[in-house]
Amino acid sequence: MSTYPRITADLTKIKHNIDALCALCGENSVSIAAVTKVVCADERIVRVLEESGAAMLADARTENLARLNTQKPKLLLRAPAPEEAEEAVALADMSLVSEIATIQALGTAARTAGKVHQIILMIDLGDLREGLLFLDREAIYRAADAAKVEAGIALVGVGTNLTCYGAIIPDETNLGELCKIAEELRARTGLRIPIVSGGNSSTLGLLKRGLVPEGVNHLRLGESILLGNDTAACRVMNGLVGDAFTLATRLIEVQRKPSVPIGESGANAFGEHPTFESLGDQIRGICKIGRQDTVADGLTPRDGDIKIIGASSDHLIVDLTHAREYRVGDVLEFTPDYGALLRAYTSPYVARGYIE
Repeated sequence: MSTYPRITADLTKIKHNIDALCALCGENSVSIAAVTKVVCADERIVRVLEESGAAMLADARTENLARLNTQKPKLLLRAPAPEEAEEAVALADMSLVSEIATIQALGTAARTAGKVHQIILMIDLGDLREGLLFLDREAIYRAADAAKVEAGIALVGVGTNLTCYGAIIPDETNLGELCKIAEELRARTGLRIPIVSGGNSSTLGLLKRGLVPEGVNHLRLGESILLGNDTAACRVMNGLVGDAFTLATRLIEVQRKPSVPIGESGANAFGEHPTFESLGDQIRGICKIGRQDTVADGLTPRDGDIKIIGASSDHLIVDLTHAREYRVGDVLEFTPDYGALLRAYTSPYVARGYIE
């Protein structure tokens, strides 16, 4: 008997996406770091990525890197704090960094472990998340110089992150600036600095149009592999599939109720003051899943006649008024977006299933 709620991964569809992206990137001399963080380095999904043409696997958390069963290099996406350097060196071959103190701590840990730890120096091109601001060249030069002289450290690349925080879209200008910085650092340090990591899935649309500057040769891809998305365009890319995951749960209540709460209103359990549109009586279903397990706004019902009303920590409330007749115990299926998928895989209360 199946356990619900359940997130099911169609491994064939994920394989289709990673193979298509490896082909696209390969045609443009771009290598892929396949990002596993949204599925918490799920073993079965990692196996698909391990057997693909991706050059390396990447995750933001060392706990996930520790679970990665791979022969490929491992990239730590979120820079470690200096006191975490020993763990980072033990579990990752390469890290994204932006602080001299972190570079030095990683160097110390690498020397102690008898290793050379590779780093990609992150450059902030205006999205205002991590990285040395591209306008402050002196700070960038100081960090590169510190990496060059730090025994146990190999500066192998420069990279950037776009769209994740400030929603700045990659283009020829900002990625061209990254390539220019790479050239400046090669000239200054005499190092090869072979990797120019031009961001994430939001760069794919530009790549497909042939507009990514020639020097960019590396991308960190997660959402496009798992959900098929060009994240800059907010849509599934042509040639990829967007429904590789199904989040399913059972109805635990089906009742006819008013569409507007009765009585004096205040804040809900999350400190919010929701408003309600008067739609008369509704057939309202309650599903066995909630905000602790997923993001309600990130779910699309597979039955297009069902509408999501809202969620509390443990309950998802849906409008079944215009749908076929549903009963308590029936299973509803949803397609999750990135946020809903991330939380479903993080929740210990959501079972996992697979389609080969």
